[in-house]
Amino acid sequence: MSHVEQQDEVAHDATLIDRWKAGDERAATAIVERHAGALARFAGRLGVEEDVDELVQDTFVRAFAAMSSFRSDSSLRTWLFTIERRLVIDRRRSSARKGRTVEIDDTHAMSGYDALDALVADEAARRLATAMGRLTRLQREVFMLRVQEGRSYKEIAEILDSTEGSARVHYHNAMRAVKEFLHD
Repeated sequence: MSHVEQQDEVAHDATLIDRWKAGDERAATAIVERHAGALARFAGRLGVEEDVDELVQDTFVRAFAAMSSFRSDSSLRTWLFTIERRLVIDRRRSSARKGRTVEIDDTHAMSGYDALDALVADEAARRLATAMGRLTRLQREVFMLRVQEGRSYKEIAEILDSTEGSARVHYHNAMRAVKEFLHD
C-alpha cells in the first residue's frame, strides 16, 4: 500500500469514526464493511480456524466500546488488528488453561486455472506453510503482516506492541529463514 493510499485510508476512517461518534449508525456499518474481510484473513493467518466470524464480531464490539480511546496516529485497521491479535492470544491462553491444545495451520486457500496450476500452487503453498511453520510465532506474525497485509514496520510494531527495530529484525530473520528453506 502506498503512502498516499494509507493517508486516504486513515482520512476515510477518521470521517467514519467522527460520523459514528455523532450518532450515525450507518458509519459503524461502513467501518465493519471496510475492515471485516481483512480481519477475517488476519485471523486465518494467526491460525484461527473456528469461530472466525465470532472473533471478528468480538473485535468490532471491543473497538466500538473503546472508540473514544482510539488515537488516530495509527490507522484504524492497525488498531483493529491489534485488538484482534490480543483476543486470539487471550483465547489461546484460555484454551491452554483448560488443557486443550491449539494447533496452528498456516495453509492458505488457493485457486487454480487447471490441474497443473492447482498442483504447482498446492506444492508452493505446502512448502511455504512448512517454511512458516519453522518460524517463531513472532517471526510468523511479522512476516504475515508485512508480506500478506502490506503493513509498514511502524504499524507492525503497534499491532505487536513492539518497536519498529524489533519488527524489522524479526521480518529480516523470517524472510531469510523462509528463503533458505524454499531454496533447499
